[in-house]
Amino acid sequence: MTPTHDPAPLDAADPLALFVRRFLPADDVVAYLDGNSLGRPLRATLGRLDAFVRRDWGSRLIRAWDEQWMELPLAIGDRLGAATLGAAAGQTTIGDSTTVLLYKTIRAALDADVGDGRDEIVLDDDQFPTDRFVIEGIARERGATIRWIRVDPALGVTPDLVREAVGPRTAVVVVNHVSYRSGYLADMPEITRIVHDAGGLVVWDLCHSTGVVPMLLDEWDVDLAVGCTYKYLNGGPGSPAFVYVASRHQASLRQPIQGWMGASDVFAMAPAYEASPGIRGFLSGTPPILGMLALQDMLDAIEEAGIDRIRAKSVALTEYALALVDDLLAPLGVAVATPRDSSVRGSHVTVTHPAFREVVEVLWQRGVIPDFRNPDGLRIGLSPLSTSFAEVRVGVEAIREALAARDAGDSA
Repeated sequence: MTPTHDPAPLDAADPLALFVRRFLPADDVVAYLDGNSLGRPLRATLGRLDAFVRRDWGSRLIRAWDEQWMELPLAIGDRLGAATLGAAAGQTTIGDSTTVLLYKTIRAALDADVGDGRDEIVLDDDQFPTDRFVIEGIARERGATIRWIRVDPALGVTPDLVREAVGPRTAVVVVNHVSYRSGYLADMPEITRIVHDAGGLVVWDLCHSTGVVPMLLDEWDVDLAVGCTYKYLNGGPGSPAFVYVASRHQASLRQPIQGWMGASDVFAMAPAYEASPGIRGFLSGTPPILGMLALQDMLDAIEEAGIDRIRAKSVALTEYALALVDDLLAPLGVAVATPRDSSVRGSHVTVTHPAFREVVEVLWQRGVIPDFRNPDGLRIGLSPLSTSFAEVRVGVEAIREALAARDAGDSA
């Protein structure tokens, strides 16, 4: 082991090290490097799920809607906003999937500008597929035009690229805060300002930044944002997404999926829809209460740790991973496809090699879990509260061993 890459002193000095023990271990996993896809469950969630079935659902039954469930999406939204988004109360709620909430927010932003001839949706060509697919459908549905920003896939959307793309026809710009592929961290306040100067609105996709990158949505004058809760918020597979709508827009923007939970009087059974004022108006159907349970345990942990300390460990983990990559993997032909500058990097490191598709399959069989992204990218996703430096070392060494074994087999 290279002395400078010994993880023991780093773990010993980590002020958040005790949080790692709060997560359930997987018996056959020696290095989990995919927390940016699906976060580990917390031990506390076992008790919460059991209590929910026995008490809230099993004992209180339908009464629990009046007692707590009706307001739960808003209450958790306020907690999430305060702990991770820099958002005051009344602007964030939980419900639906990321895809559905992207549809709601982009449609609302586009429809708000139809009257003054703004008919362009601006996005980059390396956004996560669901963002692109939703936008293509909205453009077809509403007769809008898509303006593409061509980006360097090893980076992401820069202010200069946005400045060149926006203009008098810009209705809404959609940006991934952290690129799902490269890990590039976009300049949210500056890009938002540029779009506003051009007369448009911005929808931010926060899936790869919420819970690991501090944000100040209110201070930065953000319009709308959407994010999932199963990555760094550890809500579990399929846990519901969240939506942020700035208070200044809530009276004027109308989301397109009118459902009973977003009505002004939920139980009026009225003959026509009247939207609820405030953020509740962005709800549609019955909230997925079961899907919100684990998220609450992770918010407890984030509130205790503090988002700034989480970000500091995220930077330290990705710096350590990059040092290991340079030492152990670069000699085998592995290249880094993630920004070296931590100020423009999220919490995952992407490396490339032509053999990574088959190497990832081997690693999974050995209990080392990164993920693969076409065409040749392996992502090392580092969730700060659940990941130790030792685990990163074990994972990167396993990648080296798998690559070396493959190269030896090819040359035999």
